[in-house]
Amino acid sequence: MMTTSRSVAVLLLLLSAGCTHNTTPSPDPLAATEAEFLRFLDSANALGAIESGLYREYGGRDLAAWQALEKRHRAQLGAKFSAIDETKLTADQANALAAMRRTFGDYASASSDGASPPVCADRSRTDLDFTTMTEVLSACFREIGNNMRFEGRTIDRGSALQLLHDIEEPARRKAVFDAFLPLWAALNGNNEPDSPYRRTIGMAAEEARKNGSYVDQAAKAIGITNAELERWLIEMLDAWRIASDPAPIEPWDFRYTTGEANRRLAVAIPPEVLVPINQRFYADLGADPGKLGVVHDLAARADKSPLAYCDFLVRGRYEADGRWRPTRALVVGTYPVGGLFSLHELVHENGHAVHISAIRNRPAFTDWPDTLFTEAFADVPSWSVFEPQWQRKYLGKEVEPETALRAQFGNVILDVTWSLFELRLLRDPSSDPNLVWTEITSHFLHIEPHPEMPWWAMRVQLGGSPGYMVNYGLGAVLTAEIRKRTAEAIGPIDAGNPRWYAWTSEQLLRFGSERNTQRLMQDFLGRPPTSQAVLEQIRRRN
Repeated sequence: MMTTSRSVAVLLLLLSAGCTHNTTPSPDPLAATEAEFLRFLDSANALGAIESGLYREYGGRDLAAWQALEKRHRAQLGAKFSAIDETKLTADQANALAAMRRTFGDYASASSDGASPPVCADRSRTDLDFTTMTEVLSACFREIGNNMRFEGRTIDRGSALQLLHDIEEPARRKAVFDAFLPLWAALNGNNEPDSPYRRTIGMAAEEARKNGSYVDQAAKAIGITNAELERWLIEMLDAWRIASDPAPIEPWDFRYTTGEANRRLAVAIPPEVLVPINQRFYADLGADPGKLGVVHDLAARADKSPLAYCDFLVRGRYEADGRWRPTRALVVGTYPVGGLFSLHELVHENGHAVHISAIRNRPAFTDWPDTLFTEAFADVPSWSVFEPQWQRKYLGKEVEPETALRAQFGNVILDVTWSLFELRLLRDPSSDPNLVWTEITSHFLHIEPHPEMPWWAMRVQLGGSPGYMVNYGLGAVLTAEIRKRTAEAIGPIDAGNPRWYAWTSEQLLRFGSERNTQRLMQDFLGRPPTSQAVLEQIRRRN
């Protein structure tokens, strides 16, 4: 691997090309630290890929070798951080150092010593810290959520959610819903104040008081207060309430009532076409995942993550000759039943992949930007799967706009609901989560009250990353804004647009973690974002 110091030198020479004088640039005091930063990230990402079960070896090294290498680079990077004299840094260099420390902090709690990971059976232990408890609850989703029983067979959580859109018979939908009962019992017991989830949300609230929560981070990312964030969530929920049939429905029927598009398009979306359709769409946007080197890990495994995700496999970097060595992204998911719900998720995760593949920056900034922007951007292409013109081109059949909008915003509004749910629990963790959820869903979604059931516990993030759902719910505001501005600037993208990737990369993606969401959106829109664009979309249903 070429060192970052040489890469930075090349960049400085390129920037100074055309100057009439011949001044030798001063050495960058962060060059050696950035080189070590890349070595640490390479080892951490390789280790993560092996631990995920995708590989037994990567780059000629096995698990033990990568664990040792990651541990060594972790220590060396920490030492380099400590040795930096921050008083001698320019503002840009100080920003780069802060970015590296933020990224390093995200890895700080990751285990690299080969210790056995937490298991769901640990949920009753009261001696575990907050981070470990979130890992335990995630293990419950993996162990139980990947092995749910329905009609004499095993299904996973994601397939169950797809089936709730598809199954015609109410009694069978209720049976799918009941398949979640063992998972809900593991997470929330009998809803006692000291249930595993309620203890965890209490620790999350305490952690938020010290260091801020995902909700705090999301509000800060776009320069609004938590009160304004809550108001935007309620505005979206109220727009849905007004545009919806007021007749009450059972919770196991909600996805069915919004999922007509899923059922009518199901015949065109068997599991085997998910990847080809995804590849074709992104190729038509100028972002062919094959050419970008995106790795897909979509095969079912018993111990596989219950959460679909995208991560770096290899970080991109400038070589000594100034050329960019590409990023390699890894997309992880499991889609045994196909369908529109699965397709949307796969396109969303590939939105992350093309995002990080577009980063062109110094090593310090080769990381994700704010989480809010990250999740919002991935939905920019994935929302297209609900548009009739997209369906016409890529599926060969389509549904009416109002039917497509119900399917699209049925998913969005659940994310908004979870966002408000977590915001309120983090504010008052002594609240009964079943009652908080029932109050929100009965009022805004017209769902029959069932406070005896923790049916809110369907998303892995609720246990594994309390507060995270706001990045999807509030993220819808940014997604709608970006899609609207993009269509105005270069035309719609729903049937493909070869200008999209190069234009979007230049406008939004190339910066990596250098720019915060507030600056990205201000520069992109020429103003701060508002909720108007997403409210217009929700109201189109009426």
